[in-house]
Amino acid sequence: MMAAMLSRVSAIAAKEFAHIRRDPRTLIAVLIVPIMQLMLFSYAISFDVKAVPTVVLDQDGTSASRAYLQTYRSSDFFAIKGSINDLASVDEAFRNHLAQVAVVVPPGFGRSLAKGEKAQVFVIVDGTEPNAAQLGQAYTVALNQLYDNKVLVKWADRQGFDTTQLGRIEPRIRTWYNPERKSADFLIPGLMVVIIMIVTVQQTAVTLVRERDLGTEEQMMVSPLRLPELMFAKLLPWTLLAFVDMVVIALVGLYYFHVPLRGSVMFLSVSAGFFVFASLGLGLIISAIAPSMESANIIAIMVAFLPAFLLSGFAFPLESIPPVLQGVSYLFPARYMIVISRGVFLKGAGFNELWPQLALLGGYSLLVIALASVLYGRRAAR
Repeated sequence: MMAAMLSRVSAIAAKEFAHIRRDPRTLIAVLIVPIMQLMLFSYAISFDVKAVPTVVLDQDGTSASRAYLQTYRSSDFFAIKGSINDLASVDEAFRNHLAQVAVVVPPGFGRSLAKGEKAQVFVIVDGTEPNAAQLGQAYTVALNQLYDNKVLVKWADRQGFDTTQLGRIEPRIRTWYNPERKSADFLIPGLMVVIIMIVTVQQTAVTLVRERDLGTEEQMMVSPLRLPELMFAKLLPWTLLAFVDMVVIALVGLYYFHVPLRGSVMFLSVSAGFFVFASLGLGLIISAIAPSMESANIIAIMVAFLPAFLLSGFAFPLESIPPVLQGVSYLFPARYMIVISRGVFLKGAGFNELWPQLALLGGYSLLVIALASVLYGRRAAR
């Protein structure tokens, strides 16, 4: 009984491998394109904001204003591109993409500091790029607080106060898991998940539709092959190719982008297996309901690409999206796998920390494969 089942499954799997081998475009799409996507996305997507173009307007022209502006020149975050002559030039610099930040020191800045009064400065941020604008505002506030503390200490010294006896707070900030705060360390474990989901769902989505187009679907249905065996045989070649993709992408991340791998490789492999089966199951569901290969491709892109990017936590925390969409995100396996991938790569997490995501992935994969079998069985019975 078991030998007969293995013989039937291996025959269909061999036929699927033959289809793949005879179509070089499929092999390129499955093995080469994911690596190209990884390289492209890794360089094109970055959350590192440095050297923000900045212009300055010094209307005070004193040594105090020059000392204040020097703090911006000494910062890695701001890149001073030059000085402007008036406030009207700020808008011109923003519209011509010459600057994203403008620092304006009004007249009387130095005189106010000398009198121990609060001296005002104006920092104008281009809000058309919200990420850079938000970080620019945060850096500016922090920089001004540091400069204000220095001014306060100098004023106290001039008044004869012994500032060495004052208590001070000395913050020592450390970043765990990604001390250099590199975008690549954050992005690549997530990109591996997103790319594999896109490739597996899209390629599997057309596999059963192709059988209908080629006229071989009826032959398989009248054969001794059972429906679960057909599903497993169809999944097997794509599972192996997906694992090859994951290994290659992981190696590129480790040795080219120097992403750390601190956790268990075995746990990551088991999780990846469930994730691949879940993604392939989604592809089989699409293949069972799509009327043509064109519609299968379109549905696969809609199901794989957009949710993998927007509803998985890949680009931004899921806590920041509306609650309704947070609920929808549970319908896609990338949500669970990205937590596992980043936990294993960056935090050294394992089964004790990530078993809920692993359990959800396992249940998800069984559910979608069972649903694909039911849908395909109903279609074949028509």
